Amino acid sequence: MHASLKRKGMAVARCTVERLMKIDGLQGIPRLKGRKTTHSDGAETPRPADRVQRRFVADAPNVLWVADLTYIRTHSGWVYAAFVLDVGAPPWTKSLGESPG
Repeated sequence: MHASLKRKGMAVARCTVERLMKIDGLQGIPRLKGRKTTHSDGAETPRPADRVQRRFVADAPNVLWVADLTYIRTHSGWVYAAFVLDVGAPPWTKSLGESPG
């Protein structure tokens, strides 16, 4: 809020903005304290077994499938994205056919 007011040319102290927001029951969005990954110590649940020892190579389609799920914070809430890939399948550009020339 303070930065927004400052961009609009309003000279106001940060502590004044904090006090007025507190009176009105307003809070800013907290900033993340760091990056969260699946390789963090003290995870709430154990990781699943790594059955391919992080070797994501397949000689043919339909031999090795990998998946991932991630979430992204937005202003309106969380967005979840899931990915499932057949490692042995050709890239999409090649599966659609070679371009002429």
